[in-house]
Amino acid sequence: MSCELTGKLIEKLQAVTGESKNGKWEKQEFIIETNDQYPKKICISLWNDKVSILGNYAVGDSVKVSVNIASREYNGRWFTDVTAWRIEKEADEGMNLPPVDELPPDESNGEDDLPF
Repeated sequence: MSCELTGKLIEKLQAVTGESKNGKWEKQEFIIETNDQYPKKICISLWNDKVSILGNYAVGDSVKVSVNIASREYNGRWFTDVTAWRIEKEADEGMNLPPVDELPPDESNGEDDLPF
């Protein structure tokens, strides 16, 4: 399943490397906090060549993360992985102001209230 999550990057965890029968691998996890009414913290993984993407973002950045979600069973227990395949910077809410020519007209009588 593929979906997008938006939130604030709140932590970058240490990268981990290893080797399996398929060769060497690298994984880095990071935590975002969603912008929902009841914010949730979500741990998301980056694998191999995608790990370098995280270097473009700082803790505190608002991000939109495209992820794949998959669960697997192991010894009667289920584990869910949330794996990112793209991260984009979200514009800050304060930055989403309309252009000046789209602002509502001033309600004053047209005279300046300034004393000079």
